Amino acid sequence: MLSSMGDDAGAVRSAVLTLHRTTGLPMVFGGALSGRDRLRITELVGNTTDSLNGLVVRHGNGLGGKAMATGRPMWVSNYPCAASISHDYDRPVGREGLLSIVAVPVVVRRRVRGVLYGALREPLSLADRIVGAAVQAARDLEQDLAVRDRADEALARTPAVPPDAAARWEEVRAVHAELRALAERVHDAPTRDRLRAMTLRLAAAGLDPDAPPGPAGGPPAPALTPRELDVLSYVAIGCTNAEAAERLGLLPETVKSYLRSAMRKLGAHTRLEAVTSARRAGLLP
Repeated sequence: MLSSMGDDAGAVRSAVLTLHRTTGLPMVFGGALSGRDRLRITELVGNTTDSLNGLVVRHGNGLGGKAMATGRPMWVSNYPCAASISHDYDRPVGREGLLSIVAVPVVVRRRVRGVLYGALREPLSLADRIVGAAVQAARDLEQDLAVRDRADEALARTPAVPPDAAARWEEVRAVHAELRALAERVHDAPTRDRLRAMTLRLAAAGLDPDAPPGPAGGPPAPALTPRELDVLSYVAIGCTNAEAAERLGLLPETVKSYLRSAMRKLGAHTRLEAVTSARRAGLLP
């Protein structure tokens, strides 16, 4: 599903690093599902052995497997003695010396996509703050994965556009605007940059290959900020300032400010001139 934007493991890695930074837990780890009912742990911070690296956790087994099965966060304060879980993975967990562990499933569209873990090497009850931070990291990851799914779906809707089918560019332009709006909702910086790069590819595809090149040494395309380009993308498909504001999660006055700035940089006096100039510069499809 996500082959165009990297697999879920990359997003899990960012979430693990964030959780480690926000909680200070001695060990944080996680992984994405590698099948219908199994998880592979691939992302680890603070480990002292390789006992958990690559470990396959099956649905219902151990702490993480139980979190997968229930779709809810699970935690224990003394893993080897916990009666609420199976002990299929006692050996690798014991080699790492982990005792107090929290496991939070990452659920997107009612389907578990991964699990985030945080752990102590002492038999202590995890503070509410720690559990809350783990849950929040999982929620942020869920949002990132959901946005990436929507981006893939938007790209899948993009039609192949032969030279004589200019009318179909309206759908391409709508997808371009949607992808730019989605990029701003992604917490993971590499994924956000990838989404923006994809919109630039769509914009470049709109350049007329038969158009004569500009004069040598001519002025480069104006450098619009990401938000200026976001606003202009929605203006290009006929949105009013209020409509663009609603889709981008901004105030109408903020949209108006970004639009004025973009028009000034493009040397345009009207919204239409700004869109036309941006298209000629390869900034919009």
